[in-house]
Amino acid sequence: MSLIFNNLDLQHKTIVIVEDDLPSLKYYKTILESAGADLRVFENGKDFINYINSTDDVIDVVIVDYLIPFINGIDCVRILKRKFRTVPVIMITAFFSEQTRNEALIAGCNEYVLKPVFPEKLFCVLEKFLNPQHSFYNYR
Repeated sequence: MSLIFNNLDLQHKTIVIVEDDLPSLKYYKTILESAGADLRVFENGKDFINYINSTDDVIDVVIVDYLIPFINGIDCVRILKRKFRTVPVIMITAFFSEQTRNEALIAGCNEYVLKPVFPEKLFCVLEKFLNPQHSFYNYR
């Protein structure tokens, strides 16, 4: 059974998720896999960085939490952007401060989204980067 929240086709799209909260991780996996995404999942920053340093895979988008074990989300983004400069990064976190948001954007995050994130919001943000010609943001 497929869950349909919009017309965004994630077939052949590789999405990397860095999230240590297991309910959040299960939520993202259910939604994104139902739309056809190929997922790479990491529960801490260290494993994510090891993957980044050892892969030449095409990565279409990264979803990262701020508060993850070993290496925080902002440092993960900084390291990612050294090798994969153009990969869009969406930070989805329950932690909000204006300073943290600004640090995330300066590090290279394209979006800073607060939890909880509903499927419609998640797909809207993903569409902005994965299907930019149809994105709502291009009609402003």
